[in-house]
Amino acid sequence: MSLPPLVEPAAELTVDEVRRYSRHLIIPDVGMDGQKRLKNAKVLCVGAGGLGSPALMYLAAAGVGTLGIVEFDEVDESNLQRQIIHSQSDIGRSKAESAKDTVLGINPHTTVDIHEERLDSSNVMDIFAPYDLIIDGTDNFATRYLVNDACVLLNKPYVWGSIYRFDGQASVFWSEHGPCYRCLYPEPPPPGMVPSCAEGGVLGVLCASVGSIQVNEAIKVIAGIGEPLVGRLMIYDALEMSYRQVKVRKDPDCAVCGENATVTELIDYEAFCGVVSDEAQEAAAGSTITPKQLKEWMDDGEAIDVIDVREPNEYEIVSIPGARLVPKNDFLMGGALQDLPQDKKIVLHCKTGVRSAEVLAVLKDAGFSDAVHVGGGVIGWVNQIEPDKPVY
Repeated sequence: MSLPPLVEPAAELTVDEVRRYSRHLIIPDVGMDGQKRLKNAKVLCVGAGGLGSPALMYLAAAGVGTLGIVEFDEVDESNLQRQIIHSQSDIGRSKAESAKDTVLGINPHTTVDIHEERLDSSNVMDIFAPYDLIIDGTDNFATRYLVNDACVLLNKPYVWGSIYRFDGQASVFWSEHGPCYRCLYPEPPPPGMVPSCAEGGVLGVLCASVGSIQVNEAIKVIAGIGEPLVGRLMIYDALEMSYRQVKVRKDPDCAVCGENATVTELIDYEAFCGVVSDEAQEAAAGSTITPKQLKEWMDDGEAIDVIDVREPNEYEIVSIPGARLVPKNDFLMGGALQDLPQDKKIVLHCKTGVRSAEVLAVLKDAGFSDAVHVGGGVIGWVNQIEPDKPVY
């Protein structure tokens, strides 16, 4: 659907700006009026990672006058495969500061405001308030629902994107004109059901594909041109090089934007999404050991069976010596239980401890009452025991 322009045009463009944006100005649909609207726009990008990197760079290049960046993390070497706004020399730096420097290097006419804090229910309304449009570049469900609900309550449009391995999705959610994220996904998936990019990986260039689509949609909404992805979900398969669309209708019973909304203020989104299930938390209570404890058991010759519940490609990158690989799904389907030894203590681990806690709950329920898991997983092992090994 066509929508009116989101932002009023700025008073004028300088001579330098006319030269810089000349290829926009000669497009009839953009022209001087559209470019002035971009100059007057204030856009907030939540995250300066995989999606935030291309989004911020192209927003700056397009001439968006004010860019906000919400980011509290630091640049890590594993980011550089896809987070192209950062470089080798930025490792260890604030992602927000690194992103700001790159943006200003692209376009010194852009004003950049950084918010170096974790977005949550206590600060999201104040952070979002000054901006016209939000771009969601986050990779966890709790923050996605937080962004959605805040935008609905503030009546702000936002452009959403999601990436995983070779698959990408994008849409524009604006409750005044169409559905919100909750209309598409009323409830989050069960904890541990959908792997994160850190667990399952992502093709680096996929971030550019989806991030640039987000910027394309932001420009259309700001300038009031074309037909934004309001009420449509774009699905991209990089392996097949295919795009398809799914219609998303506004849910009259939606908890936050429906006719009788039950969510009228922000909630506890970590609890709502259940980062770790109640069963996993209960199983891990009193049954979590440290990497150092595991090393002591190994050195003392304890009768233990160390099981890595990650995926085979993760196991190839780095593993704990002596650990055997049995992927999490084999336990969830029940097939791995019959092969567990009865005369050894089962010690589970994954990358950080989330997946192993979920498997631990399965084992406890199956009668392996003395099973334990390693808090911090293989990352904790590398940090504490074998710092020369690679991490991912």
